[in-house]
Amino acid sequence: MKILVLISNVPDTTTKIRFKADNTAFDDAGVQWIINPWDELALTRAVELKEAGSITHITVANVGTPATEPTLRKALAVGADDAIRVNVAAKDAFEVASQLAQVAEGYDLILAGIEASDYNGSAVGGMLAELLDISSVSAVSGITIADGKVLFNREIDGGSQKLEVSTPVLAVVQKGIAKEPRIPAMRGIMMARSKPLKVIDPSTAEERTAFVKFELPPKKAACKMVAEDNVKELVRLLHEEAKAL
Repeated sequence: MKILVLISNVPDTTTKIRFKADNTAFDDAGVQWIINPWDELALTRAVELKEAGSITHITVANVGTPATEPTLRKALAVGADDAIRVNVAAKDAFEVASQLAQVAEGYDLILAGIEASDYNGSAVGGMLAELLDISSVSAVSGITIADGKVLFNREIDGGSQKLEVSTPVLAVVQKGIAKEPRIPAMRGIMMARSKPLKVIDPSTAEERTAFVKFELPPKKAACKMVAEDNVKELVRLLHEEAKAL
């Protein structure tokens, strides 16, 4: 059984966000790029399944420029067998899904993080499944493979759900799919240098959204201190300024 894990290249979650060109473009100067946290957990679970003997091969795929290759190399160091990069700057979810569709055929199981930590679109996984015309399951928090069958756990309102799904299938995974992301060992880092990373020319794909301008959240107001015995003033501030009452 072969698994494809979709990898997004995102800014480190501690990055201070800045914009340029009159707030119409993201300023990536000095930004540390990482594997999207949800994709990293998906990859960790894929490696665990391979170590258990449930699958034979893990491929990771990304839509991006050569600047994303260090992130793919890290995924190879974690335990993926090979990597694919579609050579085009990712612009919107539909374009990314369309580009991935040309490399996602032939896999039994495709794993996609529930969202990317930069734009939080939560759309690529579902779009890709539709373009491939295969089944998809969302909000997956557990995956096991037994007797050639894929079993999913899903968190739903008021409980959990267990599904047995035939392949090929795409799983949109969320928190809980793995306990902690796998940290590459030195041996894995050294081996990653020689693992294959295939670059694919992009296909013609439609962009369905465009970013016109970015705005940072408004700065938080200064903290106001209220005397512990001035309950009336505290209630007034919560009601009139904080709008919490």
